[in-house]
Amino acid sequence: MISGFYSIILTTNLLLMVSEKIAQLINEQIAHEQYAAQYYLSMSAWFSSKDLDGIANYFRVQSKEELMHADKMFDYLNDVGGEIIIGEIAKPPHEFENAIDIFQKALEHEKKVTKSIFNIVKNANDEGDFATTSFLQWFINEQVEEEASASQYVTKIKMVSDNPSALYLFDQELAQRVFVPDPTA
Repeated sequence: MISGFYSIILTTNLLLMVSEKIAQLINEQIAHEQYAAQYYLSMSAWFSSKDLDGIANYFRVQSKEELMHADKMFDYLNDVGGEIIIGEIAKPPHEFENAIDIFQKALEHEKKVTKSIFNIVKNANDEGDFATTSFLQWFINEQVEEEASASQYVTKIKMVSDNPSALYLFDQELAQRVFVPDPTA
Protein backbone atom coordinates (compact mmCIF):
# COMPACT_ATOMS: atom_id res chain seq x y z
CA MET A 1 0.00 0.00 0.00
CA ILE A 2 2.80 2.45 0.77
CA SER A 3 4.42 1.84 -2.63
CA GLY A 4 1.11 2.72 -4.33
CA PHE A 5 0.97 5.94 -2.29
CA TYR A 6 4.44 6.98 -3.51
CA SER A 7 3.48 6.06 -7.05
CA ILE A 8 0.52 8.44 -6.88
CA ILE A 9 2.73 11.23 -5.54
CA LEU A 10 5.29 10.65 -8.28
CA THR A 11 2.61 10.59 -10.96
CA THR A 12 1.07 13.80 -9.62
CA ASN A 13 4.46 15.53 -9.55
CA LEU A 14 5.25 14.42 -13.08
CA LEU A 15 1.94 15.77 -14.36
CA LEU A 16 2.54 19.16 -12.79
CA MET A 17 6.17 19.64 -13.83
CA VAL A 18 6.76 22.42 -16.31
CA SER A 19 9.35 22.37 -19.03
CA GLU A 20 12.45 24.52 -18.76
CA LYS A 21 11.07 26.68 -21.57
CA ILE A 22 7.79 27.35 -19.76
CA ALA A 23 9.66 27.96 -16.49
CA GLN A 24 11.89 30.47 -18.29
CA LEU A 25 8.87 32.27 -19.79
CA ILE A 26 7.18 32.43 -16.38
CA ASN A 27 10.40 33.71 -14.79
CA GLU A 28 10.53 36.41 -17.46
CA GLN A 29 6.90 37.26 -16.75
CA ILE A 30 7.66 37.57 -13.05
CA ALA A 31 10.31 40.16 -13.97
CA HIS A 32 7.82 41.92 -16.30
CA GLU A 33 5.29 42.11 -13.47
CA GLN A 34 7.92 43.48 -11.08
CA TYR A 35 8.98 46.05 -13.67
CA ALA A 36 5.34 47.04 -14.14
CA ALA A 37 5.09 47.61 -10.39
CA GLN A 38 8.07 49.96 -10.52
CA TYR A 39 6.74 51.67 -13.65
CA TYR A 40 3.38 52.35 -12.02
CA LEU A 41 5.09 53.52 -8.85
CA SER A 42 7.06 55.99 -10.96
CA MET A 43 3.80 57.21 -12.52
CA SER A 44 2.32 57.54 -9.04
CA ALA A 45 5.28 59.67 -7.97
CA TRP A 46 4.78 61.98 -10.97
CA PHE A 47 1.14 62.57 -10.03
CA SER A 48 2.07 63.06 -6.36
CA SER A 49 4.51 65.78 -7.39
CA LYS A 50 1.60 67.54 -9.15
CA ASP A 51 -0.61 67.27 -6.03
CA LEU A 52 -2.96 64.88 -7.83
CA ASP A 53 -2.99 62.42 -4.96
CA GLY A 54 -6.09 60.55 -6.14
CA ILE A 55 -4.52 59.66 -9.47
CA ALA A 56 -1.27 58.91 -7.64
CA ASN A 57 -3.29 56.51 -5.48
CA TYR A 58 -4.67 54.77 -8.58
CA PHE A 59 -1.15 54.06 -9.86
CA ARG A 60 0.05 53.06 -6.39
CA VAL A 61 -2.70 50.44 -6.27
CA GLN A 62 -1.72 49.33 -9.80
CA SER A 63 1.83 48.86 -8.53
CA LYS A 64 0.65 46.67 -5.65
CA GLU A 65 -1.46 44.57 -8.02
CA GLU A 66 1.53 43.94 -10.27
CA LEU A 67 3.56 42.71 -7.30
CA MET A 68 0.69 40.41 -6.37
CA HIS A 69 0.74 39.05 -9.94
CA ALA A 70 4.48 38.40 -9.67
CA ASP A 71 3.96 36.62 -6.35
CA LYS A 72 1.17 34.50 -7.81
CA MET A 73 3.43 33.38 -10.68
CA PHE A 74 6.33 32.79 -8.29
CA ASP A 75 4.16 30.53 -6.14
CA TYR A 76 2.81 28.64 -9.16
CA LEU A 77 6.28 28.01 -10.55
CA ASN A 78 7.39 26.78 -7.15
CA ASP A 79 4.32 24.53 -6.84
CA VAL A 80 4.98 22.82 -10.19
CA GLY A 81 8.66 22.28 -9.53
CA GLY A 82 10.00 24.89 -11.93
CA GLU A 83 13.27 26.57 -11.15
CA ILE A 84 12.73 30.14 -10.01
CA ILE A 85 15.34 32.55 -11.30
CA ILE A 86 14.87 36.16 -10.31
CA GLY A 87 15.61 38.35 -13.30
CA GLU A 88 16.98 41.83 -13.58
CA ILE A 89 14.48 44.65 -13.45
CA ALA A 90 15.22 47.74 -15.52
CA LYS A 91 14.82 51.22 -14.10
CA PRO A 92 11.50 52.68 -15.25
CA PRO A 93 11.24 56.16 -16.71
CA HIS A 94 10.39 58.93 -14.26
CA GLU A 95 9.87 61.87 -16.59
CA PHE A 96 6.59 62.18 -18.44
CA GLU A 97 5.13 64.85 -20.72
CA ASN A 98 1.76 65.13 -19.05
CA ALA A 99 -1.13 63.15 -17.56
CA ILE A 100 -2.37 62.00 -20.97
CA ASP A 101 1.12 60.69 -21.79
CA ILE A 102 1.14 58.63 -18.59
CA PHE A 103 -2.26 57.05 -19.14
CA GLN A 104 -1.38 56.24 -22.75
CA LYS A 105 1.88 54.64 -21.62
CA ALA A 106 -0.01 52.63 -19.00
CA LEU A 107 -2.36 51.34 -21.71
CA GLU A 108 0.57 50.49 -24.01
CA HIS A 109 2.25 48.66 -21.14
CA GLU A 110 -0.88 46.62 -20.37
CA LYS A 111 -1.01 45.58 -24.03
CA LYS A 112 2.62 44.38 -23.80
CA VAL A 113 1.80 42.38 -20.68
CA THR A 114 -1.20 40.80 -22.42
CA LYS A 115 0.95 39.83 -25.38
CA SER A 116 3.57 38.31 -23.08
CA ILE A 117 0.98 36.25 -21.19
CA PHE A 118 -0.57 35.08 -24.47
CA ASN A 119 2.90 33.93 -25.54
CA ILE A 120 3.25 31.78 -22.43
CA VAL A 121 -0.22 30.32 -23.01
CA LYS A 122 0.61 29.55 -26.66
CA ASN A 123 3.82 27.79 -25.67
CA ALA A 124 2.08 25.90 -22.86
CA ASN A 125 -0.63 24.80 -25.30
CA ASP A 126 2.00 23.71 -27.83
CA GLU A 127 3.57 21.54 -25.12
CA GLY A 128 0.29 20.18 -23.83
CA ASP A 129 0.94 21.85 -20.46
CA PHE A 130 -2.68 22.08 -19.36
CA ALA A 131 -1.84 23.03 -15.77
CA THR A 132 -0.04 26.19 -16.89
CA THR A 133 -2.74 27.00 -19.43
CA SER A 134 -5.38 26.66 -16.72
CA PHE A 135 -3.35 28.73 -14.26
CA LEU A 136 -2.87 31.53 -16.78
CA GLN A 137 -6.60 31.82 -17.51
CA TRP A 138 -6.91 34.06 -14.44
CA PHE A 139 -4.26 36.37 -15.90
CA ILE A 140 -5.98 36.45 -19.29
CA ASN A 141 -9.22 37.54 -17.62
CA GLU A 142 -7.30 40.09 -15.56
CA GLN A 143 -5.68 41.54 -18.69
CA VAL A 144 -9.04 41.96 -20.43
CA GLU A 145 -10.15 44.00 -17.42
CA GLU A 146 -6.84 45.92 -17.21
CA GLU A 147 -6.83 46.91 -20.88
CA ALA A 148 -10.49 47.97 -20.79
CA SER A 149 -9.91 50.04 -17.66
CA ALA A 150 -6.72 51.63 -19.01
CA SER A 151 -8.47 52.48 -22.28
CA GLN A 152 -11.37 54.13 -20.43
CA TYR A 153 -8.96 56.19 -18.33
CA VAL A 154 -7.13 57.38 -21.46
CA THR A 155 -10.47 58.61 -22.78
CA LYS A 156 -11.37 60.26 -19.47
CA ILE A 157 -8.03 61.99 -18.95
CA LYS A 158 -8.22 63.39 -22.49
CA MET A 159 -11.66 64.83 -21.67
CA VAL A 160 -10.68 66.41 -18.35
CA SER A 161 -7.02 67.39 -18.65
CA ASP A 162 -7.73 70.95 -19.82
CA ASN A 163 -10.52 71.51 -17.30
CA PRO A 164 -9.27 71.99 -13.72
CA SER A 165 -12.70 71.33 -12.18
CA ALA A 166 -13.17 68.12 -14.16
CA LEU A 167 -9.59 67.05 -13.39
CA TYR A 168 -10.30 67.61 -9.69
CA LEU A 169 -13.37 65.33 -9.88
CA PHE A 170 -11.40 62.68 -11.81
CA ASP A 171 -8.67 62.85 -9.17
CA GLN A 172 -11.31 62.38 -6.45
CA GLU A 173 -12.77 59.39 -8.32
CA LEU A 174 -9.41 57.63 -8.49
CA ALA A 175 -8.71 58.39 -4.83
CA GLN A 176 -11.47 55.90 -3.97
CA ARG A 177 -9.57 52.93 -5.37
CA VAL A 178 -8.19 50.51 -2.80
CA PHE A 179 -5.92 47.52 -3.12
CA VAL A 180 -7.77 44.27 -2.59
CA PRO A 181 -5.46 41.26 -2.44
CA ASP A 182 -6.58 38.23 -4.41
CA PRO A 183 -7.38 35.49 -1.90
CA THR A 184 -5.79 32.93 -4.22
CA ALA A 185 -2.50 34.84 -4.44
